[in-house]
Amino acid sequence: MFKAIIFDLDGTLVDLPIDYSTLYKKIGAIVGIAEIGSLLKTVTQIEDPQILRKVFDTWTRFEIDIIDKITVHTEGMHLYSQHVKLPKALVTMQGKETIQKICKKFNLQFDVIFTREDSLNRVEQLKMAAIKLGFTLPDTLFIGNIDNDENAANQINCQFIRVK
Repeated sequence: MFKAIIFDLDGTLVDLPIDYSTLYKKIGAIVGIAEIGSLLKTVTQIEDPQILRKVFDTWTRFEIDIIDKITVHTEGMHLYSQHVKLPKALVTMQGKETIQKICKKFNLQFDVIFTREDSLNRVEQLKMAAIKLGFTLPDTLFIGNIDNDENAANQINCQFIRVK
């Protein structure tokens, strides 16, 4: 049994139709890389804070531009509504500005939110969320949608459910 719940956002609660191909090209131009294989890996290697800020600003613009096109991920929202009374956190690679707009649009409420501005590492995000919620990781359920989410949960002994 779990005492707190942590949600991922994109692909779990909502689906963000971001044009990642164009986003990767724009970020590649900012950082001077012709082709980006992994956005997170690329961003974690940026040492210059000004370049990182430009990358985050570009990424956020892409997210904000599709706010009206975001759709609900039915399975994830069902789990959210089932556990609405539990202490809840959100961990996401979306930006803070984007999260504020999405939470308002879909009436989502969390006790704690950690975004890419807080950490680009899912394990670290989960640890921070559990600490802020006041529960141990084994007492926490993480709901995500990709292998990286499940691997992070397993790595730190957090319960996990994958939405499809």
